[in-house]
This record gives sequence, C-alpha cells and structure tokens, in this order.
Amino acid sequence: MSKTADLRQKSDDELKDQLIDWRKEQFNLRFQAASGQLENTARFRELRRDIARIKTLLNERKATA
Repeated sequence: MSKTADLRQKSDDELKDQLIDWRKEQFNLRFQAASGQLENTARFRELRRDIARIKTLLNERKATA
C-alpha cells in the first residue's frame, strides 16, 4: 500500500506508469478470483484505493496547472 506523501513525490509520468501496473494487477486478480485461485482477497481493496489515490493526485495536479 502506498502512502499519499510517497506518491506526491513522483512525477506525472511515474504515476501514470504505476497506475497502468496496478490496473494490470487488478485485472489478474479478477481472473484469479473467478478461477478460485485467489489467496489474498484484501489486495482487491488495497489496489482499488491505491488506484483512487493516484487518480486523485493526477486530477489535483491537472486542476492546478
């Protein structure tokens, strides 16, 4: 799980790359859940919130620019 302060130190490009990685991970977790192979169900919640953090930061930066 990422802290917001850590994410604020990253550039927009780094945040976008991280967002893509987390969305891929979320997609893979969805497949694991559907096939019954998912062990850590709490990771869904963490990913969803981390993705929301990044999107919020990107929107804040976009609004101030």
